[in-house]
Amino acid sequence: MRVTVAATVIMGCLLSLGLVGFYLVLHWTLQDQVSQRGREALYDLAAIVRLHDPRGEDVLRTQVDGFILLQSVDDQDRVLAASAPLAGYPPISQLRPSRPGEIVSEHLTVRGVRNKIYVSATRVRARAGWRTVYAGAPEYSYTPVQRLLAASLGAGVPLSMLVMAWLVWTAVRRALAPMRTMSSELAAISGGEPYGRVSVPGGHDEIAQLGEEINLALMRLQRTVERQRAFTADVSHELRSPLTGLRAQLEDALEHPEDEQWPVVARAALDDADRLQRIVADLLLMARLEAGVQIERRPVDLGELAREELALRRGEVPIELSAEPGVVVLGSPDHLRRLLVNLLDNAEHYARSRVWVRVRAPEPRAAELEVLDDGPGIAPEDRERVFLRFQRLGGTRRREHGGTGLGLPISRDIAIVHGGSLHVVDSEQGARLLLRLPLARPPDR
Repeated sequence: MRVTVAATVIMGCLLSLGLVGFYLVLHWTLQDQVSQRGREALYDLAAIVRLHDPRGEDVLRTQVDGFILLQSVDDQDRVLAASAPLAGYPPISQLRPSRPGEIVSEHLTVRGVRNKIYVSATRVRARAGWRTVYAGAPEYSYTPVQRLLAASLGAGVPLSMLVMAWLVWTAVRRALAPMRTMSSELAAISGGEPYGRVSVPGGHDEIAQLGEEINLALMRLQRTVERQRAFTADVSHELRSPLTGLRAQLEDALEHPEDEQWPVVARAALDDADRLQRIVADLLLMARLEAGVQIERRPVDLGELAREELALRRGEVPIELSAEPGVVVLGSPDHLRRLLVNLLDNAEHYARSRVWVRVRAPEPRAAELEVLDDGPGIAPEDRERVFLRFQRLGGTRRREHGGTGLGLPISRDIAIVHGGSLHVVDSEQGARLLLRLPLARPPDR
């Protein structure tokens, strides 16, 4: 409604201004033409009076069409000669040019003539003295045009405004129809319809782009909701097991306190508490990573980081390191160390006899950290499943695994936060996990 009213008012104002401007230009043009023709008629009449100084009625004529009101008047205001329409009339005007050759004009009304008269006058020296000659024409030539324009202003502008209002109303209503549809669909989605989408109109205009962006946002929201639901279900399951076990142990010990060895009970409870602590710590880290919390970044040498971590480990499986010098990335040392620890823990858990760590820069702008073991490996159909939360694959185990099932998912999140990737790739034996990160600077060769 606002657009329609504004467009109609603006259209009406512009149309009215245009018609008024056209009328004024036409009026000035016609006036100029009449004035020019009046001077021509006056020149003809002055030449006749100068040469012949005629006397009588119906004796004056000119070659200019329309100028039929002609008079020759002496200085005593006596009409000496006139054209037929002014026969018997006194002087048509009281104009008196102040000097010879000067032309003066005026618009006046003459008794007996319906329209206004345009009259031009000049002074002429005749044989018997000075004469004032008049040449006039009725202004009927442009009166019909005035009436036509007045009628156009009176009827054309309102009619044009009505047509304009209908066109704008129809066009805007049709343009906003997809918006109303999307609004009702969004209301239904927010009212409880799960995983809904809005209708995207055809074409490539702004409304179609808006519909695509809304659907993209709804798809992201759906993924987030599904992830939160799965995460909540997994967390409740993982936390329920140690909490249930801890409660059962303590309740059983309290029922028969005299038969229990309390140091053993305390150590078992402490193991469950440690597992709970690891799960909670991992969940908090994942929450920070997914929330996009900014991390402090500084140059980190991946080879030096691996050497420092291997020097601190006292595992049962030997680990061999092969690292090129100067493979530096920008990132958080703590996060990258956590990623490496998770990969090494996973490799040690499944390895039969050995683990290999390789750090290199195969491309000018890419760094790679590879962890390989000689265990049973990971089947191709499970290579993405291992990065899901709380997923544990079967296989030969060297010892009971005390992990939380969040190590590899956290490692991939850390890689993504650092602008890289983490995948399981093909290998001749065992599992091979490949981390790729952007280099901070090209390596020294």
